[in-house]
Amino acid sequence: MKKVSREVFFQRLKAKNPKPRTELRYASEFQLLVSVILSAQATDVSVNKATPALFEVAPDARSMLGLGERELRRYIRSIGLFNSKAKNIIKTSRILVDEFGGAVPRDRKNLERLAGVGRKTANVVLNTAFGEPTIAVDTHIFRVANRTRLGIGKTPLAVEKALLKSVPQDYRGDAHHWLILHGRYTCFSRNPRCGAC
Repeated sequence: MKKVSREVFFQRLKAKNPKPRTELRYASEFQLLVSVILSAQATDVSVNKATPALFEVAPDARSMLGLGERELRRYIRSIGLFNSKAKNIIKTSRILVDEFGGAVPRDRKNLERLAGVGRKTANVVLNTAFGEPTIAVDTHIFRVANRTRLGIGKTPLAVEKALLKSVPQDYRGDAHHWLILHGRYTCFSRNPRCGAC
């Protein structure tokens, strides 16, 4: 995609949605982190159904540790892979309490040390919680980037690097959300709504 086309592409996404946000519901950096861990191979809708009751009893890392893995599983059993996710969330809470005073770290290296947190999750937290201009490449962004030729790559990391080079600087902070939402609601894998693009 040529530079002028990239500019127009993001101008249109911005005009349609000037302030894009994640569809996950959360009230703190910790709750965002937990929600993103839970959203792996699950929908934001399913996570949003489970987390209000969970965050009422365990809004932070200390209270999540106090809840424990067994009790946590009861709150998230409607979400796929809940057993391993519960284990990871408790391990992550332990690290946050022991090493970061309960706070979520603001850097990729320390985020990726947390259980259940890989590059994609770290990028979501860095972008959404801390305003870093990162792009977390999920299946939607991978598809949109390759289909539009905005960022071509055979792996999520290759697409991420290509996008960081091609997305105009003025749009980089919100590009992650625009591209996910575009893939989720317009640029479907089957029968994309090209006429609405």
